[in-house]
Amino acid sequence: MVRPLAWVALCGAALAPAHGASAAPGDEVVVMASAPTATSVTIYRAPDDTFGADRMAADENLAGYALISETREVDLPAGPAVVRFPGVAAGMLAESVVISGLPGGVREKNLDAQLLSPRHLYAGWFGRPVTLRRTDATGAVRSERAVIRSAPDGAAVVETAQGFETVQCGPFADALAYPGVPPGLFATPTLSVATDAPAPVHARLQIAYLAWDYDWRADYVMTITPDMRHARLQAWVTLASADVTSFPATHAAVVAGRPDFSETRDRGEQDDTGEAGDAGELVFHCQASAPPPPIVALPPPIALAKPMAAMDIVVSAARQKAVVRAVAAEVENLGDLKLYRLPLPTTVAARAQKQVALFEPRTVRLAVLHSAALDDLPDDLPGDRDNTVAARLLVRTRNRTDMGLGLALPAGHVRVLTDRGNAVGGAGALADTGPHALVVGQADLADRAVGDRVELAMGETPQVQVNRREVSRGPHSRLLSVMVTNANRFAITFVGTFRQTPPDAISAPSQPLMLEEGHREWRVQVPAHGRATLRYRIAEPG
Repeated sequence: MVRPLAWVALCGAALAPAHGASAAPGDEVVVMASAPTATSVTIYRAPDDTFGADRMAADENLAGYALISETREVDLPAGPAVVRFPGVAAGMLAESVVISGLPGGVREKNLDAQLLSPRHLYAGWFGRPVTLRRTDATGAVRSERAVIRSAPDGAAVVETAQGFETVQCGPFADALAYPGVPPGLFATPTLSVATDAPAPVHARLQIAYLAWDYDWRADYVMTITPDMRHARLQAWVTLASADVTSFPATHAAVVAGRPDFSETRDRGEQDDTGEAGDAGELVFHCQASAPPPPIVALPPPIALAKPMAAMDIVVSAARQKAVVRAVAAEVENLGDLKLYRLPLPTTVAARAQKQVALFEPRTVRLAVLHSAALDDLPDDLPGDRDNTVAARLLVRTRNRTDMGLGLALPAGHVRVLTDRGNAVGGAGALADTGPHALVVGQADLADRAVGDRVELAMGETPQVQVNRREVSRGPHSRLLSVMVTNANRFAITFVGTFRQTPPDAISAPSQPLMLEEGHREWRVQVPAHGRATLRYRIAEPG
């Protein structure tokens, strides 16, 4: 049986003030900087393009990064001092921090990420007295003094007047109350910087750093109009943060492309000191415990909270819903990459997602096609089973202004719908006579620059069948025949591609073949309940 440690609220615990200076051990002066007066968050996508919606739901880490900039103010004394910046991102890469505005420069910088958590509280009071409270089935509470005698990994062992006992193992609901905060723990992730000012000064500081556990993606919705030649295209940017720090009213931006950045260390991996990272969770393994001790009168502890499940020990912002704002992003060039800047301040909330418009809805010219890769089709040989395959639905356009686009399109998922009255899927199966559109399918869109061809390949359309047959075989070539049948009540445009076959290997086609982006392509109109046939000879290697 495994139980998490009860969360203990430290009411009245004296934490450092938000602004000002205080004396520290060794006459070290500690100064707390103000909260950020302005922030900006620029998010880079995960290199493997695995977005964090499912990862966040499974309590996993995101694989993208963010460049975070903050403006803060601080009153510096003369001489050496340590400036602390509370509320930075917990995933900060301390080696990436750049600070400007300090008159004495930076002598040392550290990320103080030892946050208040069940594990850190328990480990911080090892060998020191705490209060053990036990609640029985009737609701009666028994309190007694105990000393922690085990590390936070494994069973929780405490020493009471009755001897050594295990916590959360028996008929009682156990909880520990701590008399204070162990030294070195912080309520929020804190950056510490050592500096040396020649004279007292009020400084305005700029801080920039990289942080992990962020991600973003683009999502498109394309609604095909009844004429089958146009579509209404909408695009959204979804921002995701699995960090525990929120950045309200920040200037947000996203970067499309593939920057060359690598960071291998993950939570739970060993750091430079050889110690494993801390995920903040404390798990006790139940062992046999001693009989319930008698009631011992003790002064009340500083505070005590009821036991909570492990998933309840989270920042309060962890369950925020996505917020939709109809604000279009502004695109800028960033070398070979593209930067999409959100024009209005927004909140990048802790452990949350948010959507903003990538661009205003626009009408796009396109072609709705049925397609198959002809060089990947199996041959129908005499005596073999039928190798007929279904064609796939294909939407094709160009990323040009005259086609309704003409802007950089970041990679993302595209959901394709049909307006009422359409029947692109065959036999009227997707026709909609009601007021709502129906989903045709979903496709993946790669990063597309201005001028690129845009193709969205979706699911199979069983009403359009494709069959390839070997007619004859010679010493250096084969004669093949491809037949396309259309069972729809309407004519369709079929496109057969030769992506794996060199153009000069195809000869004597019975119908004209086009050359598209270096590959041969057969494009033909197939009438309703009709068929079309292509014969061609293909050279055999050797």
